[in-house]
Amino acid sequence: MAVLVAVLWGLEALDQLSGNRLDPYGIEPRRLDSLDHVFLAPWLHGGWSHLVSNTVPFFGLGVLVALDGWRRFALTTMVVTVVSGAAVWFLSPPGAVTLGASGLVFGWLTYVLVRGFYARSGAQVAIGVVVFLVYGGLLWGVLPSEAGVSWQAHLGGAVGGLLAARLRRRRTSS
Repeated sequence: MAVLVAVLWGLEALDQLSGNRLDPYGIEPRRLDSLDHVFLAPWLHGGWSHLVSNTVPFFGLGVLVALDGWRRFALTTMVVTVVSGAAVWFLSPPGAVTLGASGLVFGWLTYVLVRGFYARSGAQVAIGVVVFLVYGGLLWGVLPSEAGVSWQAHLGGAVGGLLAARLRRRRTSS
């Protein structure tokens, strides 16, 4: 996770040094030429404060997801990225450009909150309860609230996290 956080910070440094030339790689709703940005946007941020606000939950929740193993981490991250990006692409207002790791953060959060129920693991349910006590307030971010904050990415990430946990159940029960 430290390497992924370093990538986030390195990309933002490059973006700042280039006069924000990476920002156009955010997701632009309903533009076909922006569909591939679904995979780029989570790694880019709209400035240092945006990156700072995502760094601690990105690291902490990412570690908790990674404890399931690198394959499950990769699958969960991919599912969350695609579902969050699709929600942004379909639901954001025209002309908006969305970037940042918060869709991943919300996806990892919901994954950690519910995976214990799907896995029928008391230990993972307990971890989910502790995570809810620490980060549960973030869940309000799935509702439209503040201009410039993509509730669409948050909601899509949360749905992606639920889906990834559900897929986890299918893989472990077969």
